Amino acid sequence: MMGYVVKDVVIEEKEYEYVKPFSISLGTHFKEKNVEIKLILDDGTEGLGEASPSFFISGETGEILMGISEKVRDILMGRDVRSYRKIWEDLEALKATPAIKAGAQFAVLDALCKKLDIPPYQFLGGERDEIETDKTIGIGKLDEMVEEAKEIGKEGFRVIKVKVGTSVEEDVEKVVRIQEAVPDVELVVDANQGYKPKEAVAFAREIYKEGVKVKLFEQPVLKWDIEGLRFVRYNCPYPVAADESVFTRYDAYRLVKEDCVDYINIKLMKSGLLEALAIVEIAKSANVKLMIGCMGETSLGISQSAHFAGGLGAFSHHDLDSHLLIKEKEFRGRFKQEGPMLKLY
Repeated sequence: MMGYVVKDVVIEEKEYEYVKPFSISLGTHFKEKNVEIKLILDDGTEGLGEASPSFFISGETGEILMGISEKVRDILMGRDVRSYRKIWEDLEALKATPAIKAGAQFAVLDALCKKLDIPPYQFLGGERDEIETDKTIGIGKLDEMVEEAKEIGKEGFRVIKVKVGTSVEEDVEKVVRIQEAVPDVELVVDANQGYKPKEAVAFAREIYKEGVKVKLFEQPVLKWDIEGLRFVRYNCPYPVAADESVFTRYDAYRLVKEDCVDYINIKLMKSGLLEALAIVEIAKSANVKLMIGCMGETSLGISQSAHFAGGLGAFSHHDLDSHLLIKEKEFRGRFKQEGPMLKLY
């Protein structure tokens, strides 16, 4: 049957600036070089996907992804998108570059869903047609972070993610002051591997004594410090989440087996869709909660994760806000943003 076969693949690098420099414990971002994947089927239908590489987290850059673009094209050309699962499996050859793997896998799904005339979230299960995200405050000066928290609160966000991990003493003051400024808002604190295990516990206990409402404490220690992560979980008054420690189903299985986490943060840019589906099932079987996060995606890339999350309905927390931090000429997500709500279509 005509109309389902990939006749062309266009892969382009696109650069976006941040609204303001965005700092985490691993470094500061001024711009993002994302890679866009466009599949064109033999009837002209287009499927779009986006890869947002992070050198700090996965060792990828836009230049690296463009360097393997011909390999991606070779895998996709001439394929029937109705056999999407087989294509996804073949794209697993790109496991060293998970961001472009994710973007290509979603582009296949997007093309198929357009042919079937259903949104991706319905294809993936249709559990939810809207999700609620937090909004993130990067590391900065105390007063600036407090003012930003107030603005986010006024925008209607009920959860604010606060980047920490540079200094226990300063981080405690920042988080306490932010909570005082927005007392009705719940916080996620994300250290991005910035603490040693005992520092992470000290930080968590100090803010707990101050009555800070923390939904979860994300990636407190170095990603390979499994014993340290377990130590934090056993001695921390808040739920502990792994982010950079989990790229694959095997990472997730190890953390579950070692009893290290309360939450696993899935990012399509770390795992791709096939691995992400496997991680979801591992977490569900172990009664570990899930959150879904992002790198530096535009509205196009956030749409991928939003539809994935909405379709499965498996996530207790959504951190899908990078498009709000980036200057973007055109909104291209298949969702409507109303405050913290992402309404899918």
